[in-house]
Amino acid sequence: MTGPAFGITCIVQLDSCIHACAVFFDKHSTCGILCVSVCDEQALKDGKMRNAMFRGGSHLIMCETRHSFSVISLTYQDGQEGSPSNPVGFNDQDYAQLRDTCLHTGSLFVDSTFPPNSQSLGDLPDLSSWREAQVEWLRPQEILKLQNITDEAVFILDGASRFDFSQGAVGNCWFLAAISALTFHKSVLGQVVPTEQSFENYAGIFHFRFWRFGEWVDVVVDDYLPVLDGTLLSVRSKGGIEFWVALLEKAYAKVCGSYADMNAGLPSEACKDFCGGINMIYELKDAHTAGHDDKLWLTLERATTSHAMICCGTAWKGDMLLNTVSRTGLVDGHAYTITGVTKVNCFGCDVKLVRLMNPWGKQEWSGKWSDKSSEWNRVSAEDQKKRNKREDGEFWMDLEDFCYYFQMLFICGENPSFIDRDVDCRWKYQIYQGSWVAGKSSGGDLNDYTFDQNPQYRIQVAEEVEAEKGERNVLFSLMQKPQRSRRSQSRFLPIGLSIFKVPPGTPEGHLEGVFFKNNKTVKDGQMYYYEREMTEFYSLEPGEYVVVPSTMRAYMNADFVLTVYFKFDTDLSPHDEDGHHNHTPVSPTIPTDKEEEPMEKDATILFERYARQDKLNARQLQKLLNENFPRGTWHNFSLDSCRSLIALMDKTRKMKMNISEFSALWEKIDKFKNLFQSSDTNRNRYLNKYELKKALSAAAMELSDETVDLLMYRYSDSAIMPYLSLNGFIPFMMRMDRMLNVFNENSGKHMHLSFEEWSHVFMYN
Repeated sequence: MTGPAFGITCIVQLDSCIHACAVFFDKHSTCGILCVSVCDEQALKDGKMRNAMFRGGSHLIMCETRHSFSVISLTYQDGQEGSPSNPVGFNDQDYAQLRDTCLHTGSLFVDSTFPPNSQSLGDLPDLSSWREAQVEWLRPQEILKLQNITDEAVFILDGASRFDFSQGAVGNCWFLAAISALTFHKSVLGQVVPTEQSFENYAGIFHFRFWRFGEWVDVVVDDYLPVLDGTLLSVRSKGGIEFWVALLEKAYAKVCGSYADMNAGLPSEACKDFCGGINMIYELKDAHTAGHDDKLWLTLERATTSHAMICCGTAWKGDMLLNTVSRTGLVDGHAYTITGVTKVNCFGCDVKLVRLMNPWGKQEWSGKWSDKSSEWNRVSAEDQKKRNKREDGEFWMDLEDFCYYFQMLFICGENPSFIDRDVDCRWKYQIYQGSWVAGKSSGGDLNDYTFDQNPQYRIQVAEEVEAEKGERNVLFSLMQKPQRSRRSQSRFLPIGLSIFKVPPGTPEGHLEGVFFKNNKTVKDGQMYYYEREMTEFYSLEPGEYVVVPSTMRAYMNADFVLTVYFKFDTDLSPHDEDGHHNHTPVSPTIPTDKEEEPMEKDATILFERYARQDKLNARQLQKLLNENFPRGTWHNFSLDSCRSLIALMDKTRKMKMNISEFSALWEKIDKFKNLFQSSDTNRNRYLNKYELKKALSAAAMELSDETVDLLMYRYSDSAIMPYLSLNGFIPFMMRMDRMLNVFNENSGKHMHLSFEEWSHVFMYN
């Protein structure tokens, strides 16, 4: 959210937004976007921050089309999984296969992964529990019948338009503002909303596409929609019979976790997910310095020239989060869409106008240049045609009033041209997936002696294309992935980027700590941002650079996506951490950390180092594993896990581990580590239930899907999002292996055990 031209330090909150809370904030505090210098950490703790908060609204966003000024992807070839033409199935659901099955069986689709019930609705803050219990889930034709509408339901009628819909009872004006902007750009709209869908050849199933953390995903939904008092609870069609927006909203709610998880947010988040573009943020209301409006207008003109989507948001009224209507007609803390910019001549002077759209579909600005304003009588007849006198939520404001009454401006464009002077330049980009793993690749900020442990990326700016002085030619976007599946429960770490010029003669490969002590960053100071994504634009001279993404503190854990945009003539030459020059596009699923350190092969040496009196107790085993086992995630072995491992190997029932038992354990750990890595198909260092089933099958443990679901629930590392880390997988597989051995030792079909024998197996081992 850097915004180089305007320099922002702020907190942003929309609706009842708590989804981006910083570590230092709770549900009742401010939250959202915070940028803070490392040297100003105490000020952060003390809460000495300037605050610019919102409810129900958002800021200016721009996301350009894929036909004009398009960028060239070096990550995905056309048709590759995760590319726009071949998105990954969300929840491993295949739309075509599910639809064909329903048509073949004559049944209507019901989505078991996002069922039509209170689970998918979530706990909406403005709806009491007894009202939530009255919500019905109906299909479109049933809704029309309930409303005494005899027309047939349609998906899109006469093309998608910003006038098709109005906001419902879900506090997601930020999302609807982004949809309004999306309707201007048909190529992006066609990517997000496959327009071949209809209610003909009907199977009760629809699908939508979003860009999510480096790849495109295809999201399948059934067409059950929440209805309260005979009206759609969520977004409503103004024409009554059109359902593309309501179904799109449901698909995004599925991605977020529930409808309630869509409550509060920034339109930049939705626009990013619509196009995978570049987010920038600018401050408006309190940023009026010399030349501010001229710079802003130039940015808007560049953005519209680049065919970008645009939205904006008003400030709170005092400390209230309510969407109150001010005396100007604007809604406090509310998201709007920018639908156009123009100049009109009034008495010989050019007036810069901005056109806005309220997602409510009504309630307009009542000041200068509004629909009924007398200012329109002072312009030419040609300019008067731009005025819209309908009460449809759309209106004009002059730039000065816009900057005064609106708080923040966001831009999200596929092409960085709207930020730079050169709007005709073509850009390339490359995406890299990485992780910060505590004790392995999470080295903290520059002041930490472990800084060199952070992931590193080497790039080369070609000599022959030296930019004009001050021209920015490389843009970095660093986005962290949420660690929980429910959007409202996501908390983001403070993240930052450090860029260093690499002197000639510097060895290739991963740079050690001495390099960072002896070299300064390209930009003075290091900023960290509590947000989903940060963006920085640089003017880099020819030469080699190393890019280091980091968290503000060491031993933090998160996955991230680093996108590097560079001008068409600039040469990007990333190096991996082993020093290999990489000329081909890198798959976003390839890990970028240091190579996995090998396990100690001699179990006897390890045992003797940690054992006391030829025995390992649980604490000694815990210390041994945590100091020597190459963990794939941030999780350490818990004391309980180590007790469990001892019990599983404890043939003598001494409650300690001897050398033979430890040697057998170490061999099994190595075996299960290799099994984990081969089953982790998306290389994110966790196993989901589908990958766990694959691992069990490879270990000759064939279990039903239902049993795997139960086991994943029981042994998952998270109560929110079912997954198993390597350190959770190993004790799990040890238990499974022990259970299988006991079963096979007792005939392989039926077991005959005394109660004491069974208690040893069930309660101890």
